[in-house]
Formats: sequence, structure tokens, C-alpha cells
Amino acid sequence: MENSKPTNENSQNQGQKTQEGNKPQRNRRPNPHRQNNNQGQNSGGEGGENRNENRNRNRNRNRKPNPNRQGGQPRQEGQGNQGQKQGNNANRKPGNNANRNGGGNKGRGGNKRKNVTTVNDEMRASIEENKRVQEARMAPWKQIDLNSKGKVRFTPLGGLGEIGGNMAVLETETTAIVIDVGMSFPDETMHGVDILVPDFSYLHTIKDKIKAIVITHGHEDHIGAVPYLFKELKFPIYGTPLALAMIENKFNEHGLKGDAKYFRFVTKRKQYEIGDLKIEWIHNTHSIIDACSLAIETPAGILMHTADFKIDHTPVDGYTMDLRRYAYYGEKGVLCLFSDSTNSHNPGFTKSETVVGKTFDQLFEMAKGRVIMSTFSSNVHRIFQAMQRGVKHGRKICVIGRSMERNVETNRALGFVDIDDRHFIEVHEVPKYADHEILIVTTGSQGETMAALNRMATDEHRHIKLKPSDTVIISASAIPGNEASVSKLMNLLMKAGVTVRYKEFSDIHVSGHAAQEEQKLILRLVQPKFFLPVHGEYNHIAKHARTAVECGVDERNILLMSDGDQVEITPKYLKKVKTVKSGKTYIDNQNNMTIENDVVLDRQKLAEDGIVTIVAQVSQSEGRLVGKPVVYTHGLVPDKEDKKFAKEIEQLLETMLLNMKAKGIPEHTVIETEIRAAVRKHIVRTKKRYPLIIPTVFVV
Repeated sequence: MENSKPTNENSQNQGQKTQEGNKPQRNRRPNPHRQNNNQGQNSGGEGGENRNENRNRNRNRNRKPNPNRQGGQPRQEGQGNQGQKQGNNANRKPGNNANRNGGGNKGRGGNKRKNVTTVNDEMRASIEENKRVQEARMAPWKQIDLNSKGKVRFTPLGGLGEIGGNMAVLETETTAIVIDVGMSFPDETMHGVDILVPDFSYLHTIKDKIKAIVITHGHEDHIGAVPYLFKELKFPIYGTPLALAMIENKFNEHGLKGDAKYFRFVTKRKQYEIGDLKIEWIHNTHSIIDACSLAIETPAGILMHTADFKIDHTPVDGYTMDLRRYAYYGEKGVLCLFSDSTNSHNPGFTKSETVVGKTFDQLFEMAKGRVIMSTFSSNVHRIFQAMQRGVKHGRKICVIGRSMERNVETNRALGFVDIDDRHFIEVHEVPKYADHEILIVTTGSQGETMAALNRMATDEHRHIKLKPSDTVIISASAIPGNEASVSKLMNLLMKAGVTVRYKEFSDIHVSGHAAQEEQKLILRLVQPKFFLPVHGEYNHIAKHARTAVECGVDERNILLMSDGDQVEITPKYLKKVKTVKSGKTYIDNQNNMTIENDVVLDRQKLAEDGIVTIVAQVSQSEGRLVGKPVVYTHGLVPDKEDKKFAKEIEQLLETMLLNMKAKGIPEHTVIETEIRAAVRKHIVRTKKRYPLIIPTVFVV
């Protein structure tokens, strides 16, 4: 039934009120499946009053006129929008529905012909050629000569399964290089140990092949163990000026000043031939100046090692990461990529170092008294930004802490910290200035016991006494294993009444390591055939491996390594071939001497289970104790139970000697061994502990 057309606007409004109960008027698309008896409902209208035209005005502007439809008339059944279908499809002719026939113009009653693309031989050839180019672009490593007989071996000796202590060996048939020689920090069970250095045993077995030590940057976890290696083996050291200058400082401390003759200063973007290797240092961005990645041409193919990096597009010194060299080598075809995995669980991008400077602006504005800023002594960009804010706010700069003083002076000498001498003062000059005129830059962000900040917090520093008006900025995050010492430092600072700025400001510290999106960018620029994630604990390298698979690296071309694993790389395969000796050597920083493993184990035993000492006299003729044994315990039983425990040991020894009497009393060393075994068994059964047991027997 057709809808009647209203005679005027009032009748239209009246019909609408009747239908919608005085609701505001809305344009509605007529439903062709339902009859409408409302007299006020407009089925067509003229010009802009047509409801369907109002709804579809913008769409209809660009449409060609349909000769089968008169202007202003509603779409007929079967000709309208695809959604307006008549229930019985009575007026639809076979073949009129363009959608059902695939393609064509919708809702035009089948009057328009299909728009079919003609695919000829020339187009097919172009598609195939583009596909070939794309596949070659996504796998540039296919250029590598698979018939090459070259092979290399890569052996990490530190830095895998841990944070820090980075050291690895890359070797061919005739040449070997050592990549970084770093230190790491002990955990709380290593009593009296200050630092850990890698085990150099494997280097001694291949010392005739080693041509050089290759340094990527000057962080302690990459250069801290160089002096200890040089006390055993000496090789030329290649690195950028800052890294070698920092190694020279260490050599001077260790009495190795003459060994600076082994230094070889490198220029970035220039290849150096070392044996049968060609090595190029590539500038990257990290939390230290002059950090580099490595491109190494070997008989087997090109290897790339990112070392520690993040992709900072707005670095403090303006020198961005040299991504073009990554792309350059990627185009040539990279056999294997070694890449930093430290932040592989972090999504997105690591923030730029410059955001810390903006936070410093805010903190310096808020500070009313002295500002004491602590960070890693090697993070020169962080230190430089704090110093810039100090100068801006009219503060004199006092640098405290041996490593901080040394690194600042080194970077000033090399021109990386460009601040005039007049802005610096000595520590004894601090009282001469008002509190709001002082900036102190110091060590101790990790809560180290002997660091300057910790001594200030415990009121043991000779020159600096903390005041409630002081603001202490800790611009660092706790290294894994140092959380307890950092928390202890925070408590001491709070008790001193100072204002502490730490994690409540999200940008007070940013990482120097790449997050997932930066790792992906490197993987896509290089597009390696093989991938070996390095630098980090096992969960870090495993996550980095999954990211590499997402970026197109074949899962079969990835290995997860541990320290000591030796991996052989050829154009055809990547495989683990053997395991070499690795581990850690314990160092006491007070005298720069090695602590033997058994000493550390004894300290752990003492700390965990205590010690028992037994002194006894035994009559060889009678086979019994002479007098009562003397028994001392520490860390095993409380003082009030000492007598009871000594009585137990006395009875135990008497029983043991009775059993031995029949065979004759042996010499004192045999008796001591028997006492140690019997007492250990008794203590394990009664105390569930495993203390050190030291018996001393006199046979009379």
C-alpha cells in the first residue's frame, strides 16, 4: 500500500506527533517490508525533504544518475540499497543482484557491467619480479656464498645468565679476539667479595691465537676486569679514546702504567685488520659516551655485535646511533647478529636520556638548600646534565668520590664535559657558600658501604654533614642483587631528615638498554641469517629470541647460550660444538687481590651453619678420653645450651673410642677424621645443620 503525501508542513508534523508521541522528529529510512498507515509519513518528498535523500545526500552527490529512476521518487523494490530487500523477492529478476554475481555496482539493478581487471603476461611478469625483489630485500643473507669453507667460533665467558661481567671470544682457524673484559657484582652470599671477574682459563689455552682485545665501551661491566687479565696475559687493546682512557685510570691504580703502550685508538666507520678479521666500530647510543657496536668481516661472512645499546634519537651530545651502517651491512648480507637482551621484556621504546634533564629542571626549581645528586660515575651524560642545571641556577659544583672525580676529570680532559673551571670547588670549600649555591655530585647510588653518599647518610663523611634542607637525588636504578643495599641507604637518608628524590619521579632515571621496538628495528635493518641473543639472564635472551622470530628469523637459526658454550658458525649451519671452562674469580677491592674459592665457600658455611671446634686428649694405651674435651660452637646453638651440647659430644666421643679400642687406637689424624664424621652425623640428625667441624686430637 502506498503512503499518502502530506498536503502541508502542519499535516506532516501532526502525523508525526500521532505516531511518535510528541518526540523530536528524526529522519528514518522507510522499511519496504512493512506497510505504513500513518498519513503524516512522507514516502518521497521534494528536494531536501526526502528522508532518504537527507540521509544519503553526501553519497548521492557523486553518483551518476540512474535512468531507471525518476528524480525525487523513492527507490523501487529491488532497485534500492542492498539492505532494502523485499520479503518475497517477487520483483527481483535472476542476475539483477550485482553482489551475488561478484563485483559490479551495488543496488543498480544489474544495469552496470562488471569492472574486471585484465591480467596479461606483462602484468604477471611485473608481479613476479616485484615478489622476487621483495624476497631478496627481506633475506639479504642469501647473498652469502654457501660454498665458503670459512667458519668461526663464538664463546661467551661472561654476561650470559647474569647482568654484567661481559666477555666473549671470537676465533677463526688462525685468529682470536676477546670482546670486552668486564666485571660483575657479588651477591649477598659472597662474604668479603667486592667484585667478580671472569675465569681466564680458556684464554690461556688459546693465547697464541689471540691478536687483540676489542672494547665496545667504557662501562665497568665491559672493562672492569682488564687489569686482572693483564696481570696474567697481555694483548693489544683496541677501543675509542674514552674507553681506553678509563682503562688507563685502572692500570694506574693497579701499577700497570707502562701497559698503556698496548692501546690502539680507533676511528668509527673505519675498518681495522686484526689477523684474518676486519673490524669496524659503529657509533651507538647508550648511557655512556663513545659506545660502539661492531661489524666484523670473517672468512665465514659478516658478523654484527650490537654490544649495549638503545636507539636515542635526541641524545645529549647530538650524535645519534649510526643506523645507516647497520643498514649498509644488512644490505651486504649478515651471517649472524649478536644483540643486547637486557631489556627484552620491556615493550615499546626506551626513553631518551634528555628527559632526565627536564626532570632535573623541575627538581632544581623545587630545591631550597643543597642539591646532592648521585648516579653511576660512568654515566657522563647524566652527570653533565646535572652540572648544566647547577650552573644555570648559580650553584658551585663539588665532585665527591674517587671514581666520580676520576671520570669527570677524564671526560673534561677529552672535551666531553665542557664546563669552565670557575664553576667547580673542592669539598673543603663547601662551607664557604650558602646552601642554595651548592651542587654535590657523588657516588653511592647503589648503596655501597664505602661510597661517599653512604658515609654521608651514616654521618661518617669528614666534610659533608647532611641537613634537613638538603635534597638528595638518586638518579639510578638498583642493579639486580643491590636492592637490599639501596633500600638500606634510603632508610638512612630518611632518618637524616633530608628530602629524597627517587622513584616517585618516573623520568629521574632512564635505562641505557633497548626495549622491544628498538630490538625489532635492529633485527629488521640487519636481517641476519643466524641470531644469538647476548647480555642478560636466560629469561632475557629467551624473550629476545621470540622477538627475533617475530621479525622473520628462522627459529632453527637461533641458539640460546650460557657462559662457556662454544658455538660454531658457518654459512650453512649454527651449532654448539663444546663447553669450555668458565666461572668467576673473587676479588677483594681493598687490596685488589684474588680470594680463593674455598675461602668463599668456608665463609658461606660459617654464615649459614656455624662452626664447631673440638679439642681432646686420647690415651693410646687405655683407648679413652683423658679429661673432658673442650667444645666451642659459634652460630649453631645458643650460649645457654653450650654445656648441654658439650656433654653430648663427650658421650659421643667416648662411645666412638670404645668401638675403636678393639682394633687399637690409630694416630691422631685418623681419630680426627672419625670424630668429624661422627659429630657431623649427630648434628645433622639433631640440628639439621651442616657446620664446619674442626677437631684437634692429642694422643698421649
